[in-house]
Amino acid sequence: MKHKAVLWSKDFSSGNTVKCGLCAHFCSIPDKSFGICGVRQNISGELFTFSYGNIIAANIDPIEKKPLYHFLPGSYSYSIAIRGCNFKCGFCQNWTISQSRYNDKEKSFIEEPYIEPEKIVSEALRTGCKSISYTYTEPTVFFEYAYDIAKIAKGKGLYNIFVSNGYMSERAIDMIAPYLSAINIDLKFFTEDSYNKICKASLKPVLDSIKRFKKNGVWVEVTTLLIPGKNDSTEEVEKITDFIAYVSDEIPWHITRFHPDYQFTDYENTPLISMNNAEKIGKRKLKYVYLGNIGKENNSLCPKCGKIVVSRQTDGIKFFISKDSSCYHCSAQIPGVWG
Repeated sequence: MKHKAVLWSKDFSSGNTVKCGLCAHFCSIPDKSFGICGVRQNISGELFTFSYGNIIAANIDPIEKKPLYHFLPGSYSYSIAIRGCNFKCGFCQNWTISQSRYNDKEKSFIEEPYIEPEKIVSEALRTGCKSISYTYTEPTVFFEYAYDIAKIAKGKGLYNIFVSNGYMSERAIDMIAPYLSAINIDLKFFTEDSYNKICKASLKPVLDSIKRFKKNGVWVEVTTLLIPGKNDSTEEVEKITDFIAYVSDEIPWHITRFHPDYQFTDYENTPLISMNNAEKIGKRKLKYVYLGNIGKENNSLCPKCGKIVVSRQTDGIKFFISKDSSCYHCSAQIPGVWG
């Protein structure tokens, strides 16, 4: 659905060109052209989005799938996505929808049925979910839709969650933060070269987003997909953990195992020795480090006494945290949103 975009301005130095201020690409878009995301078009000097309300995916997911481990463990999140992304990652595991853009051959968009924001909120409530997650693709590119849903959802007592690459502008962060409860940000690499070559983006805006969301009081968790030969060196892992610890050593870090997909089919699965090495490095600086995609149950441990405060087993999730967020065993405070 074509919808008037937010966070843009006219570029009076160049005809009908507009400047998009939504993400850190800050695209300068001539008339009739699209931004890097492929879903925002300049039409006669005004910016429109084609990613409003045409849902490509809607599922009820465990919150742990986002992944979020310190935010409402054991709850379910109504999870939605719309086509498009402002990155071009060759290893994307949702590439069939994230890299779907304007159909140049047919001069049209592949459109799914329009679902109004109120309907998304009512479905989340009807299915007993505690939150709505904007996920699978990059929520920044369907920002207007997510924003409208989030305002309604918060008014109905639901939490809002972004699963994001973190490539938002400061204005976008400050606009969504009052309605956003939690975000998981992918910190994919810690070199500018890798972000440039593999994602067609930059490192600094992602680092700035992690800091700004934390400053704005949004619960932050960070994920790194560990790719053999790309970001699994001891040096790069140390830089990632040093940065997260600099922001806060209480930010949970999820290290996810890579499997071949999209344009990275020639790569091997991440060796377990690399996963364990990254976990070991992470735990030197961070209080909460979790391994994903390895078939391992990830319990949350109290950093003071070392005992389990959240047990995640096949028979369910059990809590050993008091209502005041303290460890049952030693009364240490465990950061997070526990219900």
